[in-house]
Amino acid sequence: MTISLPLQPNEEARLLAAAKARGIPANALVLEALNRILLETSQQDSSQRQSGAPKEPTRSVRGLLAKYGTAPSAEEIDQNRAEMFANFARDDF
Repeated sequence: MTISLPLQPNEEARLLAAAKARGIPANALVLEALNRILLETSQQDSSQRQSGAPKEPTRSVRGLLAKYGTAPSAEEIDQNRAEMFANFARDDF
């Protein structure tokens, strides 16, 4: 797989300098960093599995709002609007 990174000129220069200081090509330095990240991620995943702590299930928006009951119907919304604005000042006279 090939991944291209949009680096600023100063970032590219720092990467090349760090690779040169280690005596390895820049792509090898990036691969080392990537391997470190992947190792940390796999260790975290395995520690969560070993601890027996189940992952928190994600809930849909519908599930989050279920405690509020069913939504009002269009007729109920119209009726509530009519009641709310019944005593509102009118501009037509």
